[in-house]
Order: sequence, then C-alpha cells, then structure tokens
Amino acid sequence: MTTPPRLEDMQRAGFPMGGEPSVALDLADTLMLAVHPQVDLIGTPEAVATWWRLQAPRLPEGPVPGPEATRALRAAIRDVFDAHLAGRPPQDVSVEDINAAAAAVPTSPRIVRGESGITAQTRWHTEQGGNAALAAVARGAVELLASPERLAAVRRCANPSCSMLFLAATKRRTWCAANVCGNRVRVARHYERTRGQHPREDLPSGTG
Repeated sequence: MTTPPRLEDMQRAGFPMGGEPSVALDLADTLMLAVHPQVDLIGTPEAVATWWRLQAPRLPEGPVPGPEATRALRAAIRDVFDAHLAGRPPQDVSVEDINAAAAAVPTSPRIVRGESGITAQTRWHTEQGGNAALAAVARGAVELLASPERLAAVRRCANPSCSMLFLAATKRRTWCAANVCGNRVRVARHYERTRGQHPREDLPSGTG
C-alpha cells in the first residue's frame, strides 16, 4: 500500500475529512454524527465510488465494493473506535463483521523480480470470493486496534460540534482538519472575546 490521499483532494470531492494514515479512520469519517440529522457522505452509489477511487492507490486492486458492504463495514469500524474513546466494549457484531471482512481474502507473500533486484509483494487471493479492498480496510482497523501506541493516538475532534476521528502524530493536534474546525473554533472564540457574548448563531458548527 502507498501513501494516503491528500486532504485537499478529499475535501474537493466533498469529504471534509480524509487522508489519515489509517484508511479505516477515513472510512469511519464518512458519517457525520454530530449534526442533526446525521449526514451520510457515502449515501449514494456515486459517492461510494468516488471515495473508493480516492483511496485506491493505497489499496489492493480489484472490484469496487458495493454501497451496502461499504456502509456495513463502516458501521462496525465506527463502533469499535467510538467504544475505545468512550471506554466501553464494542458490540460483538462489530467485532465479528470486521474479522469476517479481514478474513474474506487471504494473502500470501510473493517474490517479484525487477531491475533493482528481488522485492516482496503481497498477493490478495480473491479466487474464493471476498473483496480485497474491504479486507484491506478491515485489516487496517485490526492493526490499529492491536497497536497500543497507535491506538492511544486516535482522537475525536476537539470541536464539540464535530464527530470526525483522526490519528494524532503529536499531542498538539486537536482538530480533525485545521482549515475546517480549527479555523471555525478560533473564529468563534475570538468573537466571544471581542464581543463579550456567545458566537453568532450563523457561525458554522463544525465538520460533523
């Protein structure tokens, strides 16, 4: 797998958050939970296809997962990370769904000869069914959950009007995206200090 998509490319496509080191968190962030009603950023087949296209460079090749399977895995991933942040056990069905998706496509190491010599690649075996992209996202969730150091860096945006998750490279990072929630909260705080009253109601509330 290669590098994640750029945040600006995700935002240009209509996703306020994206480009996290963990593709599992990117999938979790396609549902805006802190707004009413909730907003499903992959609520249409076209949006699902766009999201997978942006993530494709860091995923194994293969058919694009369908909307239903994509949203089912997202629900499971969102639950396990929300459970971690809330200090509660995840739902059994969420754990089972992630494990099932991760196991659906076995992998094996493969020797590849090139101009620079021999390298190793991962082969994804879809001969018996299963979707390689879904399996890769599910395994990404498993790997993150199984790494205490990386799991401790999972954060929810500090903006109370936002539900986005991210992997903080440093303790100083508190916003999902500095150009979204970081700016909005700073503007609201400045307005409070200078006006001596609550932020205007027409200020944007956050990413979601």
